[in-house]
Amino acid sequence: MDRRKSLKALAMSVVVPGVLLDQNGIASAAEKKSGSKRTAEATVAAGFASAWHEWPDMPWVGPEYWGNRLQDWRIQDGKLACLVRNSNRTLHCLTTQLSAKPEAFETSVTLQFSQNNKADEAASNYAGFRLGARDLNRFDDYRCAAVFGQGLDAGLTTAGTLFIGENRSKKQIASKEEVRLIIRAKPIMDDFQLTLIAINPRSNKPIDELSATVAAKSLIGNMALVQHYDRPENTDLGINAAGQPLNSTGGETEESGSKATVLFSDWQISGPKISHNPGQVFGPICFAQYTLHQKTLKLTAQLAPIENIPGHTVALQLKRNNTWENIKGTIDPMGRSVPFRVNNWTAAEAVPYRLKVDLPLKSGQRREYFYEGTIAAEPVNQEALKVAVFSCNADFGFPDAEIAPHVAVHQPDLAVFLGDQFYESSGGFRIQTHPLPEACLDYLRKWYMFGWSYRDIFRHIPCAIIPDDHDVYHGNLWGEAGKHASTAEDWGSPAQDQGGYKMPAEWVNMVHRTQTGHLPDAYDPTPVKQGIRVYYTNWNYGGISFAILEDRKFKSAPKNVLPPAAKVVNGFIQNPTEFDIKQHRDIQADLLGERQLAFLQHWATDWQDGTQMKAVLSQTNFCTIDTLPAGSTTDSITGKLAIPQPGEYVQGDAPTGNMDSNGWPQKGRDEALKAIRKCFAFHIAGDQHLASMVHYGVDAFGDSGFVFAGPALNNLHARRWWPAPNNQPLPGQPVYTGNFRDGFGNRVTVHAVANPQKTDLKPANVYDRATGYGIVTFNKAQRTIKTECWPRFINPSQKPDGQYAGWPITINQEDNYSRPAVAWLPEIKIGNLKNPVVEIVDENTNELVYALRIKGNRFKPKVFAKGTYSVRVREPETALVKEWKGVKAAVKNKRSIRLS
Repeated sequence: MDRRKSLKALAMSVVVPGVLLDQNGIASAAEKKSGSKRTAEATVAAGFASAWHEWPDMPWVGPEYWGNRLQDWRIQDGKLACLVRNSNRTLHCLTTQLSAKPEAFETSVTLQFSQNNKADEAASNYAGFRLGARDLNRFDDYRCAAVFGQGLDAGLTTAGTLFIGENRSKKQIASKEEVRLIIRAKPIMDDFQLTLIAINPRSNKPIDELSATVAAKSLIGNMALVQHYDRPENTDLGINAAGQPLNSTGGETEESGSKATVLFSDWQISGPKISHNPGQVFGPICFAQYTLHQKTLKLTAQLAPIENIPGHTVALQLKRNNTWENIKGTIDPMGRSVPFRVNNWTAAEAVPYRLKVDLPLKSGQRREYFYEGTIAAEPVNQEALKVAVFSCNADFGFPDAEIAPHVAVHQPDLAVFLGDQFYESSGGFRIQTHPLPEACLDYLRKWYMFGWSYRDIFRHIPCAIIPDDHDVYHGNLWGEAGKHASTAEDWGSPAQDQGGYKMPAEWVNMVHRTQTGHLPDAYDPTPVKQGIRVYYTNWNYGGISFAILEDRKFKSAPKNVLPPAAKVVNGFIQNPTEFDIKQHRDIQADLLGERQLAFLQHWATDWQDGTQMKAVLSQTNFCTIDTLPAGSTTDSITGKLAIPQPGEYVQGDAPTGNMDSNGWPQKGRDEALKAIRKCFAFHIAGDQHLASMVHYGVDAFGDSGFVFAGPALNNLHARRWWPAPNNQPLPGQPVYTGNFRDGFGNRVTVHAVANPQKTDLKPANVYDRATGYGIVTFNKAQRTIKTECWPRFINPSQKPDGQYAGWPITINQEDNYSRPAVAWLPEIKIGNLKNPVVEIVDENTNELVYALRIKGNRFKPKVFAKGTYSVRVREPETALVKEWKGVKAAVKNKRSIRLS
């Protein structure tokens, strides 16, 4: 079986994290035992029963549950504790749902309110059950329901009355006492009769009872425990659902802490209506990602918050010679990630791996959990390397169940996630910025949602993940080499416009560890200001060298370098008619910074590890392919703009001057492109929320490389490209293609754009916003680069011609430095040496003109000025170097240089 078929077979296998498996992936003996419902919470024959009493105290309540929010729920003294007095706090049982069957069911739980303020003792504040939780405006999936599901609430109010929906009992119970609540449901015709009973758990005597008739359709979906205090959310908002910046300086009014507001225990669910799915767990091993570079394997395991369980163990196990090798790991107490490193890795064959977590219970028993995947054989000898490209993952499409199967059709060799793995608003509740422990858990809930959606994409192949602005709770980020951005005045635009990071440095480093800890070692690991770490580096894999950039971290804040007359707000000039940014191309401002430019200069000449072609990975592209209605001075209106019908051309737009893009600063943009084109590198970017294929120009249109900005997975900002129609579009292409100047005057040749348009698919906010993913194929034999741009709803195996209009696009490697030649050097004839690296150095400036792994053994170098040059021919694999100095360029050069 060849490598691709093997990986496809592995991808088709069902491996569920959190289920007790033996080394062959079979349920272990402990998992097969039915046991009592007090000691086997995942496998109760009659239904489900909690077992929090068996676990030590921890800020996570077990793999069978999903808490909203993560920081609001914990196990405390053997019980489930909710830690905030706030609205709509739920804990869903992932493994148990209410089916559509007209059958009976029963659920019960013991609860106790803590001391409430008098103002909290109201009929609108309550705790109890949420039944039939779903969100059919999104997706009928238990994971979607666990995050967004609304349903029928029933339970006990803080005023001491029972309730089922709008029905209330008249009797008042002493709400501070421990109460056992039981709901019994039986079908009656097309409805259900629900009976809610309150009993004294010590005497087992009834206290009160309430009945109600409810529609059968309201009892389909998830089951959850709920606590609700009828007060508005007061979290740090960041951005709203429309992507508009909101201003707030406060965190939770009731911040998560150690004191419980409600305690739950002994939750039981049973009955023939119940659908029990023990495989639907999440954690304690949530997902993992890895890279392989220069014989070094780096893998990061993402765990749930289990680090304080005494006696826990974590290990990476590698299966070789039918034996599992064991490598112990240590959990980072903030990000709950575990880094693993294996040197001297032999990459010729695929190696199964699994992560193992061993957790001791109070009883002395231990529970083992596994997460399985594959370290793929490096595709060195494959003709082509295929890259799956993703970015911009809002929560509209969660759990994004169609993405991984559709991507698997392409059988990619690696995946890249280029920023905005989530947004501040992902999963609801927006963000909590303090205190630090709760802020870490707040981040993890959003990060877990990302992994829950996409882990099967990178379970069996390597991937690169780089954070962008929203990953660190910024609408826009100008990092200014790691400076601190004060939020004393305002959390939103004023904080961002001053440059730097709003969140504490140790929190930012935690985010970087979780998302980038598995990347190859940083080129220069020296931290920036505040001790914030860097990760920019190169990743050599399968004959392609990827330069991974941090194009936010060193970038200058425009408000700090432009004159006050610019009136910058959130990266937009407010008086563009009086201050024309196009006239300020030479402003002294950093884009990549000196350190990353030095890295790119070095990388251009580094062709080791059999590198055949090169590519740059960054958070955003070096231009601004974006239009808004003419005169717009903010992109906060983007979410309000109408989505056109297919074939409709939007009139009245003009290119924007959004300085969040890397079209600004123009001088820094040009410096970056001049460095990248020296090795004929292709550029792959995210961030733009608008897929595009563009040929960069610095001094002339098309004199630099190409960039593919992939589509958003879930599009928060439905950006668009509707410039005034081009009188000379590309042959056979729409009038928005061809040569343009972007909002900063940069030269761009637009080859394709995936503009949003109506699809008549639901949910519209997922499918009408040009969402999807990209596939980039580097053909090492032909030296071509093929880009594909796929809507997320298209199954490529069923509709192979279903890409966005304008794709696929194939270019040649040398198109990435298509600057016209001014003169030529003698043709190099290399004899038996195949595919060497040729370097051209200008002897007048001693600067590299370019370096290229040529195809074959003959090459005629172009140059861009007359003069003398040094020509080097290298074979990095053998350290062979041949150099000629004083080689003269000529407009017509018929001479040759021969290397036998």
